[in-house]
Amino acid sequence: MFAEMPTAHSQVKRSARALWILLALLATPAMALETGEAATIANEAATEADVTQRDYSRPQHPQDPWESFNRPVYRFNNFLDTWFLRPVASGYRKITPEVVDRSVTNFFRNVGDVVSLANAALQLKHRRAAQTASRLMFNTTFGVAGLFDVATGWGLPRQKEDFGQTLVFWGVPEGNYLMLPVLGPATVTDAIGAVPDGFINPVNMLGEPEVYFANFLEVVDQRADVIPGEHLIVGDEYIFIRNAYLQQRNYLINDGQVVNDPFLDDDF
Repeated sequence: MFAEMPTAHSQVKRSARALWILLALLATPAMALETGEAATIANEAATEADVTQRDYSRPQHPQDPWESFNRPVYRFNNFLDTWFLRPVASGYRKITPEVVDRSVTNFFRNVGDVVSLANAALQLKHRRAAQTASRLMFNTTFGVAGLFDVATGWGLPRQKEDFGQTLVFWGVPEGNYLMLPVLGPATVTDAIGAVPDGFINPVNMLGEPEVYFANFLEVVDQRADVIPGEHLIVGDEYIFIRNAYLQQRNYLINDGQVVNDPFLDDDF
């Protein structure tokens, strides 16, 4: 059953990712990174996090002037993850057969391609929009409503676009790094862009209580997929997550061409 308009609670789907945003890069292709590129991000984030662990006298990161606010929010998110989300995800991982888990992941990625298609068109990326449209069509039909990702094997890999990237494309400054309660890491444009993305996402057009269940299932599925990679976080967790997230955004905004690495001027 569908509602006429998604409710306010469902506009932002990227929930509860504070601790595991980098792990998602490493464990799955959800963020449209190749394995080697994700590993590079992990290594650079880990190096700086280890060097700067608990060193609050170091110069402030240029994109993180709100660190005094962000750190307490990160600790709150980490608390929620430790005592609620991770135990639920761990149980889900134990009882869900691998083929079902993979199908759930594929389904939500296929739905997410609707958002990517709209934003690729808004950014005038005609070739990428055509590829995403083809991917969406093939996975929805031959992939049985997106349960199987046949398009990747046919040379149509996932290419993530969101409204935060669209804003930057049209000249809006990316803004500072921001740790949002429950929702996790973002930049100002990323946080703003999540609202129109929520309106576009078909899952959020479901009525109640289906919309609650679908969004919760997606969050649990994402969290469960990254449990095996948790050991990769080293040093100061806050810095590690921040650096990994900012590099990932830089990668996505520039379509894989990291033209302005925010960590080149850091002291190691």
